[in-house]
Amino acid sequence: MAGAEQPDSPWRVHGMSVEGYRHRRQGLPCQDACAYQVSQHVAVLAVADGAGSRPRSEEGSKLAVRLAVEHFTRRAGTARDRGPGEAVHELLEDAFHDVSKMFLDTTGPDSADFATTLTVVVLAPGWLGQLTVGDGFVVLRAGTEDGERQFHLLPQPRAASEYSNETVFLTSPDAARWVHTDCVADDGIDGVLLSTDGLVQAALTRAASGTAQTPNASFADAVFKSLDTVTDDAHEGLAALLRSDRLTALNADDKTLLRAVRRARP
Repeated sequence: MAGAEQPDSPWRVHGMSVEGYRHRRQGLPCQDACAYQVSQHVAVLAVADGAGSRPRSEEGSKLAVRLAVEHFTRRAGTARDRGPGEAVHELLEDAFHDVSKMFLDTTGPDSADFATTLTVVVLAPGWLGQLTVGDGFVVLRAGTEDGERQFHLLPQPRAASEYSNETVFLTSPDAARWVHTDCVADDGIDGVLLSTDGLVQAALTRAASGTAQTPNASFADAVFKSLDTVTDDAHEGLAALLRSDRLTALNADDKTLLRAVRRARP
């Protein structure tokens, strides 16, 4: 994971990507990636899941998060005083256009070999912005009910086809058509979790109807709490969780978890 953080930022960030059981067994590298950039005013977090069927998807996911952090930080930094609303959606879409253009220019005619999803969150004073292409997801921690922390799954992109679950990639034709953006204005947000689809079964649960998904409160609570208090073993603890037999039994794919928690105000 690539990242940079300033001590005077209101956010503490930590995360990683690990190879799944299938890739460990085959001796293949992790095709997920994550990165972040945190300044005094703005934090940008990004995760990506390289397409397993494409020969250079590992490179693609790393390139995607690097470009996302660079371009979303630049766009948000020049407009951090922008209020929530349509202007934020425009900012996110403009930043995605920058990332997409640079990604395709860099990978050239073989861009399909680098196929990857991308999910980005921008944390700015007064608002949170999310952009997703593909099947990544974002969970927020905000508010309490009867003394219990509350977790909220942000809306995800619609399926590219009602007849298919095929994932949309950054390199897909008309990828911009399938991009989903959100803007949330809630000063009560004190935790943000981004992940690729390797953690869907652990982090989300389905309603009895079998359609709508909601956050798995026990999982979300545990991964946020482990960052609320700084410890020397945070990295080792997260690595052990993501490689655990329990999570591997749920999903053998690569796994990425990038989380941010708000620092306690003095």
